[in-house]
Amino acid sequence: MSSVPLSTLTTMQVGGPARELITVTTREQLIEAALNTWDSNEPWLLLGGGSNTIVADDGFDGTVIHVQTAGIERQQDISRSPNHSTVRVAAGENWDNLVAWSVEQGLAGIEALSGIPGSCGAAPIQNIGAYGQELSTVLTAVEFLDRYTQEISWIPAEELGLGYRDSVFKQGKEGVVLTIELSLASFGDNLSAPIAFPQLATALGVNLGDQVALATVRDTVLALRASKGMVLDPADPDTASAGSFFMNPIVTENFARNLPEDAPRFPIQQVEHDRVLPLGAEVPPLASAEQGPRLVKLSAAWLIENSGVKKGYRIPGSNAAISSKHTLAITNQGGATAAEVVGLATYVQAMVQSHFGVILYPEPNLVGVEI
Repeated sequence: MSSVPLSTLTTMQVGGPARELITVTTREQLIEAALNTWDSNEPWLLLGGGSNTIVADDGFDGTVIHVQTAGIERQQDISRSPNHSTVRVAAGENWDNLVAWSVEQGLAGIEALSGIPGSCGAAPIQNIGAYGQELSTVLTAVEFLDRYTQEISWIPAEELGLGYRDSVFKQGKEGVVLTIELSLASFGDNLSAPIAFPQLATALGVNLGDQVALATVRDTVLALRASKGMVLDPADPDTASAGSFFMNPIVTENFARNLPEDAPRFPIQQVEHDRVLPLGAEVPPLASAEQGPRLVKLSAAWLIENSGVKKGYRIPGSNAAISSKHTLAITNQGGATAAEVVGLATYVQAMVQSHFGVILYPEPNLVGVEI
């Protein structure tokens, strides 16, 4: 077994060691490590920033490839238009470093995604999004090493099945993302993309659709995330988490009518293709009179708090707690085990289901544990 506990490589700070831990810093090393691991037929796990992973206390009985590749390359010569720049980023590059770089370069499209922890290669797996922006709107392709063909190819974004915290990679496509390619906009005067999220517009003191300085948007988003304990701070146990622990559930409009009037509801437009459903469940069509029931997105944070689970709650004797700043985050208050994190998550899930009939599904990648 490796002597390095995976708790030191994850933001939740739980998890035992892997049987073997391989750290790679170049694209070539990543390809070699992946091919050798697959040839061994041993269990394998990719780990980037460790921000969206909960590992069992027993660790991982296989090979963990810790992706630490780096590099950001602006390729204006292959841009899709004069007002856009194509940017290629190594999978192991820190996501927030990329956002900071884009702001410095005057490139818009991901500034509202500031402060999201993790690596760039993991971003398309979850199709990360926040404050009115989503990776799918700027991602053009990924360079991918396929687990079974062992071939490397560039896959266009439209073939990745990107949805709400979903992609083909979460639906069974196995392999390694080596590089991501983005198309970022240049609006002049270092302006942001149009502001598309009410809370962000309010914090900025502008109207939806307005454009402001990129740096101002980044600073404001970081402040909003910090107020919710969503910016990593070693001195604050409330930030030792996996970020949002549960996905916002998607339900039919008819079901949502049975919820209290003050329960937030966000209609799903047909063009968004957003949905979160249990594995194996029949997928309902998107909203239209001909296609079937209209769908709405609910607020998982509202459901948790209104089921009786308040900020700061912890099960007696446990070192895992709901964040004192945001009910959607489960935090490690110091010395928590994976079992304690899972125990609290299961309790939250049961409370929401019993009060509202809604099953919350975890957002993090669960390794050796189940909820």
